[in-house]
Amino acid sequence: MRTVIAGVAVLAAVTGCATTPFSYIDGNRYFKAELHSYSVIVLDVDGRSDTRNPVMIDPGRHVIRVQGPAASGFRYGETRELTLDVKPCTRYYLKAVKKNSLDQDFEPKVDYVEPISGCTA
Repeated sequence: MRTVIAGVAVLAAVTGCATTPFSYIDGNRYFKAELHSYSVIVLDVDGRSDTRNPVMIDPGRHVIRVQGPAASGFRYGETRELTLDVKPCTRYYLKAVKKNSLDQDFEPKVDYVEPISGCTA
C-alpha cells in the first residue's frame, strides 16, 4: 500500500512540474496613486470571454477587449481594444487613462509588467 501511495505522489509531482509557460492579464491597475487612471474590466481575449480576473492566457500576440470605468451620468463604460505581444511567464496589469474624471473616453494601456514566480519559460 505504501508503494502505491508513494508512486501516486511521485506521479503527481512530476506532472505538476511539466507545465507549459503561461501569462496573466489583470484588469486591476498596479499604481493606484496616478491621477485619472482607472482599473478596467477584461471582457475578452481574442474573442473568447473569461469571467476570471486575472485571465490566464498563452504567450503570443493577442487582441484584448476591455471596458473602462463609467463616467458620471453613464451606466457602463466604453469598450476599447488593445493588441499586446504577451511574453511567457509574465503578468500584465492594465489600466484606463482618461483626460479627466468626467470624460467617458479613455485609452487602454499596460500599467505594470512583472514576472510570475515559479513559472519557467
